[in-house]
Amino acid sequence: MRITIACVGKMKEKFYRDAIEEYEKRLSRYCKLEIVEVADEKTPDNASELVENQIKEKEAERVLARLEKPLKEGAFVCALAIDGKQLDSVELSEKIEALGISGTSHIIFLIGGSLGMSETLLKRADMKLSFSKMTFPHQLMRVILLEQIYRGYRIMNHEPYHK
Repeated sequence: MRITIACVGKMKEKFYRDAIEEYEKRLSRYCKLEIVEVADEKTPDNASELVENQIKEKEAERVLARLEKPLKEGAFVCALAIDGKQLDSVELSEKIEALGISGTSHIIFLIGGSLGMSETLLKRADMKLSFSKMTFPHQLMRVILLEQIYRGYRIMNHEPYHK
């Protein structure tokens, strides 16, 4: 299985980068992982809703441009969104496994920038996934997502993992 995590914004803090590197290493025995980062737009102070939507659309264009080939090849797209479906770790594991069994060889997870995700990306998604009704920094969300994907593979393979 190929898994791509497409993110708006660069990873700035070293402690997040260290955690991501650890999960990349752990996941290398289960899947081919790729992290795609696209630049985020600077948001002016007191930006209007219109300006914020324009910023999200520019970021979406960058994401779609980077993912053009896998999208054409039929990758399954999962957008992380506060109003998405909430799954527990076992259900996420089962979803990833079911996609693989049904012939999907590539899953793309989308993480928006600090303003969230554009409607264009949300509509392009095959599934919207929510980790909580709370809002998380997009850098931390990347770590949480990687941890849950790793946990999912451990569950799939009936391997122990701390609870």
